[in-house]
Amino acid sequence: MIRSLLVANRGEIARRVFRTCRELGVSTVAVHSDADADALHVREADTAVRLPGDAPADTYLRGDLLVRAARSAGADAVHPGYGFLSENAAFAAAVTEAGLAWIGPPPAAIEAMASKTRAKELMAGAGVPLLAPIDPARATDADLPLLVKAAAGGGGRGMRVVTELSALEGELKAAAAEAASAFGDGEVFVEPYVVGGRHVEVQILADAHGTVWTLGTRDCSLQRRHQKVIEEAPAPALSDELRTTLHRAAEAAARAIGYRGAGTVEFLVSADGRAYFLEMNTRLQVEHPVTEAVHGLDLVALQLSIAEGRPLDDEPPCPHGHAVEARLYAEDPAAGWQPQTGTLHRLELPDGVRLDSGVTDGDTIGVHYDPMLAKVIAWAPTRDEAVRKLAGALERARIHGPVTNRDLLVRSLRHPEFTDPAALDTGFYDRNLPALTEPADAGAGLFALAAALADAHGRSRFGGFRNVPSGPQVKTYACAGTGTTGTTTATGTAPGTAYEIRYRLGRDGLSAEDFPGVRLLALGPDEVVLEVDGLRRPFTVARYGDRVHVDAPPAPGTAATAPASYAFTALPRFPDPTARTEPGSLLAPMPGTVVRIAEGLTEGDRVETGQPLLWLEAMKMEHKITAPAAGTLTALPVRTGQQVEVGALLAVVAETAEESETAETPETAETG
Repeated sequence: MIRSLLVANRGEIARRVFRTCRELGVSTVAVHSDADADALHVREADTAVRLPGDAPADTYLRGDLLVRAARSAGADAVHPGYGFLSENAAFAAAVTEAGLAWIGPPPAAIEAMASKTRAKELMAGAGVPLLAPIDPARATDADLPLLVKAAAGGGGRGMRVVTELSALEGELKAAAAEAASAFGDGEVFVEPYVVGGRHVEVQILADAHGTVWTLGTRDCSLQRRHQKVIEEAPAPALSDELRTTLHRAAEAAARAIGYRGAGTVEFLVSADGRAYFLEMNTRLQVEHPVTEAVHGLDLVALQLSIAEGRPLDDEPPCPHGHAVEARLYAEDPAAGWQPQTGTLHRLELPDGVRLDSGVTDGDTIGVHYDPMLAKVIAWAPTRDEAVRKLAGALERARIHGPVTNRDLLVRSLRHPEFTDPAALDTGFYDRNLPALTEPADAGAGLFALAAALADAHGRSRFGGFRNVPSGPQVKTYACAGTGTTGTTTATGTAPGTAYEIRYRLGRDGLSAEDFPGVRLLALGPDEVVLEVDGLRRPFTVARYGDRVHVDAPPAPGTAATAPASYAFTALPRFPDPTARTEPGSLLAPMPGTVVRIAEGLTEGDRVETGQPLLWLEAMKMEHKITAPAAGTLTALPVRTGQQVEVGALLAVVAETAEESETAETPETAETG
């Protein structure tokens, strides 16, 4: 019997495992880096052990420290969660050698699937259909497009799509470098890239008594940078024959390696309905809640039960209804998916949905770890109802702090290509991202008016009303965003777009320029109620320094595209005239580490528009910084391995007058 369990992980998945442990009466042990000393998972555990340092390589990836922590805390079992060392056979072996129960498959099973190339060979022997690898030295135009993949690890790291043979060599080197940095293994391979395919997976559970459950299917086709964004169960629009094929192949994969515990077998389903084995994840998946919701199970509880030697029932419970999960990230999809940092002032969702999160109000979103804030899961009897429920909950969420992908999620869930399951495929964001992030005429000025009125009430002991004639009150608010280059924020409004609000409050109520006919019904420091075109519109206002967040129910007739929340920066009446940046400056769009500088690049070199200059790594992703225009590289003040803060100067590209007329915005960096 497991009495005390250490989770060798952090954040959301650590809290998820702790929740089940509390229900089962199992005591909990957390581990934490110095950056996570005050993290929510640490506060919720019965006890915690410090892992000195901040970087994952010094903390959560140190198997020796984790085993030592478990033994010092008196734990008798270790759950690896997902990511970090969850699929590391050596760590699993070290745990069992220390006399601790390992909540996962045998080390031999992990090792069998650790390399995607070896896994494919093993699956071919078991009769599982798969895509044959391609020798890059013999690739031809007929093989295009190609996919370069890291043999170890996942999560989109070390993965590149190649559409031109001339780019293959460079992408092989880039993928190998990224894989070596992320997984300590630079092996990559090449296989056909299936255009218009779907990412479908099967959740499995296997005990030590020969029983293997296949728990339906999940569709994870909506992905950015080969990382999942929206997942659902069961996978829609599959024939019964194809479902049977997937279940049989998943069971064959599990039996071929003597699997035990929870795992996932992933497939690529082509447009013509053929399924190909991709990989097997020998751990619990991020998207496991949708399977739990549909089958009425606690997969973590079953993991512990299997580890304790208990058998599964002969058959799993039947599925019921439909579940959809959306991953809420601190990132700006319209600015190259840039991860965001800062204080999360508020994270609040309406009742009726499941929220799995590793953060709470007041937490700081840093640079060391994945930018996922939470998973939001909705269940309903049908797919249409589940999708509508999830979109509505996200739309009504109050999320104050860094820019997030919330509005992108809402628009994605309501997009015709998503609501029609037959149109699903992994190219969704390649086709639709510009439209999903384009500015919407959503009445941001009305939200700014609410911010100005609430501010007036909060600053005046008379509530902002005047009994004598006076000039209008003037407040200026800029839509908060991550850049100054004309990109849009996640709310679909250009960052820096300013709204000058001119209004009077008197005996006759509200008189606001640019808002004729708008009536003020109620006013407080945190809430404003307006009547707009005869409709009552309530707004809630929250202030954090010079940042103002305004939320409102969706306006009638605009629910499909319009944001129901805006973040503004209150601008001073007299801006600092010295706040200028040298033209052509490339500023760090987020805190991170300079992991690479373009080979041979030095100050004084001629560069072309879009030419890669350097790469930043932040929150488990690499971000390419490119030249904004053709010109001369006049400054390159950073070096490989250097830590930089947001806004730090990375490079300066001086362009001629002729070139400046056709200059383009860099892929990820900001320019001043």
